[in-house]
Amino acid sequence: MSPRIRESDVEEAALTWLEGLGWSVLYGPDIGPDGDASERADYGQVVLEQRLRDALARLNPALPAEALDDAFRKLTRPGA
Repeated sequence: MSPRIRESDVEEAALTWLEGLGWSVLYGPDIGPDGDASERADYGQVVLEQRLRDALARLNPALPAEALDDAFRKLTRPGA
């Protein structure tokens, strides 16, 4: 019988891969609702909104605020 792959194995592999690509990896509870550096209101909020807004502005410096807001809405609203 082959060894079972656990969710934590997949998560650790993904985090290691992302770190290797230069991404910063943070401990979830630290940025969770009650964390020292909270970035979300609750764990149901899967998109870190301020990070997404900052990235959109950084990647598209020539776009007006309305266009950035529209892009944000399209990325965060299912079926948009």
